[in-house]
Amino acid sequence: MSPVMDKTLDEPPTSAVFLDNCHFSQVIFNNVEKFYVPGGDITCYYTLTQHITPRRKDWVGIFRVGWKTTREYYTFMWTPFPSDLSGDSIVQQQIQFRAYYLPKDDEYYQFCYVDEEGVVRGASVPFQFRAETEDDILVVTTQGEVEEIEQQNKDLLKENKELKESCLCLQKQNLGLQEELRLAQEKMKELEGEVCFLQTGNLELRRAQELQAGEMSSAQMNLASIREQNIKLGKENQELQKGLASLRSSCEKLELEGNFLKEENKRLTEQNGCRERELQQFKEHNQEVSSEKEQLESRLKTTLDHMDQLQSQVLNQEKEMENLVRLDHDKTEQLEHLKEENRQLRITLTEQKEQEVKLEQCLEDLKHQNHDLAKELEEKNHLFQILQRKKDEIEEKNLRLRQENNELLMRLSESPDYSAWVAVPSAQVPTRSPESADLLFGNPYNKSLETYGVNMPSVKKCPLCHEVFSDDIGPRQYEEHVRSHILDCPFCDETFQDKQVYDDHVYCHSLE
Repeated sequence: MSPVMDKTLDEPPTSAVFLDNCHFSQVIFNNVEKFYVPGGDITCYYTLTQHITPRRKDWVGIFRVGWKTTREYYTFMWTPFPSDLSGDSIVQQQIQFRAYYLPKDDEYYQFCYVDEEGVVRGASVPFQFRAETEDDILVVTTQGEVEEIEQQNKDLLKENKELKESCLCLQKQNLGLQEELRLAQEKMKELEGEVCFLQTGNLELRRAQELQAGEMSSAQMNLASIREQNIKLGKENQELQKGLASLRSSCEKLELEGNFLKEENKRLTEQNGCRERELQQFKEHNQEVSSEKEQLESRLKTTLDHMDQLQSQVLNQEKEMENLVRLDHDKTEQLEHLKEENRQLRITLTEQKEQEVKLEQCLEDLKHQNHDLAKELEEKNHLFQILQRKKDEIEEKNLRLRQENNELLMRLSESPDYSAWVAVPSAQVPTRSPESADLLFGNPYNKSLETYGVNMPSVKKCPLCHEVFSDDIGPRQYEEHVRSHILDCPFCDETFQDKQVYDDHVYCHSLE
């Protein structure tokens, strides 16, 4: 039970009255939402029909669905008393509940209008206190799960179709129940009209009974006065018989008048008996009307119970409909997400195919380029072999020239002019003549062996980086230098000279 509201410190009037004794159609609640956002004030709108008379101690409470008595309220507010109230008018009222006193869970609740005797006069449809938005869930799938997702989509579409068919069946059942409820309400209105008509007839009968009772009392008073007059006449007649014998004729007249009065008294007595019989008939008719009223009240009570059952069935079906709609909405959103992911996966697959085509083209280009480079390397190797043969020939010629030079030196040392030639200063030693400047190896007769060995040009040149090597480098070192420029693929038997082409080729193998 909620804390006491700020309007008053009194507890609302409640009772142990059960649902069978409540009248839910006398107060109608309007514009009731399916759910209210927690943390905010809510306004309750309701209509007072002509079948209820509002009083000062009436109140509106919030009850959890499934309550049995009016003592099970969660919170309440006193109802404002209408300023202009007439007997047949319909009054629109509203009342505001503050957020501090409202429930904090997501159970179903409803508004109930309770009068000062603790009897429920009206109840609203159920509602909840919960937030409006819900978080979306993103499901990420891979390429391998596309077929499974498509199969799941087909199953979901089939299940969605079955749910829609069941929803249509439920809607048809709901329409049938609403039609039965409408007929029951119309029948209840007819029964209420009959009850009002019977109550009006009962009031008229009571008025007629009261009028007849007044007439009977007046007739009894007249009869009593006649009896008194008859007694007085009897006394006068006795006095006249004793005192006045001469007035017999008048006494006979008086006797005649007495007989006439007796006849009239007898006639009044008969009329009184007829009125008593009519009164008895009225009583019997009143009892029949009361029994018919009790039967109509029992029929009305049965109809109200049936209407409450129909209303509870309609509420349950509305809850099931909401759950089905929510489930359908969730599955539709999940299907949309799956379609979006499928579209993205297809786009990614298309991009990957395009990239594979580009890589294949690049691979073909690299193969052609590798083929060209292999041809070029073969040509370079052939050129290297030619140059190697030329080098061997030149070395042979150089060896012969050295031998000839040694022979000439020996001959010069044996000639008498050798000492004089040695005494010549170094400044006067003849230099390389212009005629011998165009020779590839120079003139061996104008230079010593050491000068020739230093100034001889090299024939060893790298075919890839064009680096020139001296004669003192061996063939093994030269081959290692050339091999350092050639890059072998770790995945296949291809070789490359360009580092960028080699990296692209290895990257293509990593994508496989």
